Amino acid sequence: WPPGVTLPARTALRMIHQQIPSVAGLCGYARVTSAAWKGCPSAGRSAYAKGHQKGLDALLPPRNKEELVCEKAASIRALHSAKVVTIRPHLLMCAVCQYGDGLRPPYAEDNLPEWLELILHKNPDVLIKMARQADWMMCAPCPHRAATLNACVNVLGSGGLSNEKRDLDMLQILGLEFGSTMKARDLLRRMFARISSTQAVCVRNNGCPSVWWDGCGEYNLKKGNVSYTKGRRELMKKLAAVRHKTPGAS
Repeated sequence: WPPGVTLPARTALRMIHQQIPSVAGLCGYARVTSAAWKGCPSAGRSAYAKGHQKGLDALLPPRNKEELVCEKAASIRALHSAKVVTIRPHLLMCAVCQYGDGLRPPYAEDNLPEWLELILHKNPDVLIKMARQADWMMCAPCPHRAATLNACVNVLGSGGLSNEKRDLDMLQILGLEFGSTMKARDLLRRMFARISSTQAVCVRNNGCPSVWWDGCGEYNLKKGNVSYTKGRRELMKKLAAVRHKTPGAS
């Protein structure tokens, strides 16, 4: 950090917790060279170590479980009744990765499996609208969603810069923009035709700590997500099977 840096509190706390496991050499020293370098009296009392051991939940409490359950139920009702379903662009790929991993409804942490189930088994022509940030309809039950920011704070507590970049890359590849609306199966077919690997969108080469870094981005440095490849293949077959189905058909 340079002098004068300004960060969200959650980002600062997460960086400190990650990068500073001990105050040895910062607040106290093994060898006192002068009165000016005696260090803080608390440095040798394990106070920081005890606080660090408690983890960040003690300082940044996670979302309440009851709240997440309520948000899940409310957003699923909205999903099934909506004439237009909203989703942030890069979650299209996440949904396919989850499908390739074998995730099926119900899933507690987002509504992507339920979204695919709606498309595959009830309404393949439901309208899908590209939404900004951590849109409520898909992300309502996510433990990492900050409702006041409408943002994902899973990467060092930031406002989701890495995910916002993925959204923009997805929109550019698909030739769409925020607010664009398409029938679900047409949208998925366009994505499958233009994106064969998650590397096109998900790769990140920024070192950690960085608000641009996350585990998915690091994984994609060497190869694309194999779950996307598997999910893409399976869903292409599924979409072919529902080609002539009408909305509401089982």
